[in-house]
Amino acid sequence: MNAYLILDLTINNFDIFREYIEKIPSFIKKHGGRYIVQGVEPEVMESDWSPDRVIVLEFPSKEKAKEFLGDPAAQSLFSIRHKSTTSKLILAEGCF
Repeated sequence: MNAYLILDLTINNFDIFREYIEKIPSFIKKHGGRYIVQGVEPEVMESDWSPDRVIVLEFPSKEKAKEFLGDPAAQSLFSIRHKSTTSKLILAEGCF
C-alpha cells in the first residue's frame, strides 16, 4: 500500500536550504519515492491552516518512507532542513 510523506514548511534561510533542494531528490528516488507535489504555494480552502509551501512524497510502502527518513546518509540533509526551515511532517498510508 502506498504511503505519503506530507511536509508543510516555511523556508527561513534559502541559502542554507538550497543544498537540501539539490541533494534530497536522489535519496527520495533511492527509496522508491517520487514527488507528487513539489514545494508549491497552496490555496487554503477551509480552516486557518496556512502553510507557505507543501511537499507530498509518495513511497511504495510505509516501510520505504520510514527507510528514507532513517537513511543514515541523508541525516545531514535533514539537519539542514531543520536548521533552515520551520516544518511539520506527517506520514499517511493510502487507501489502495
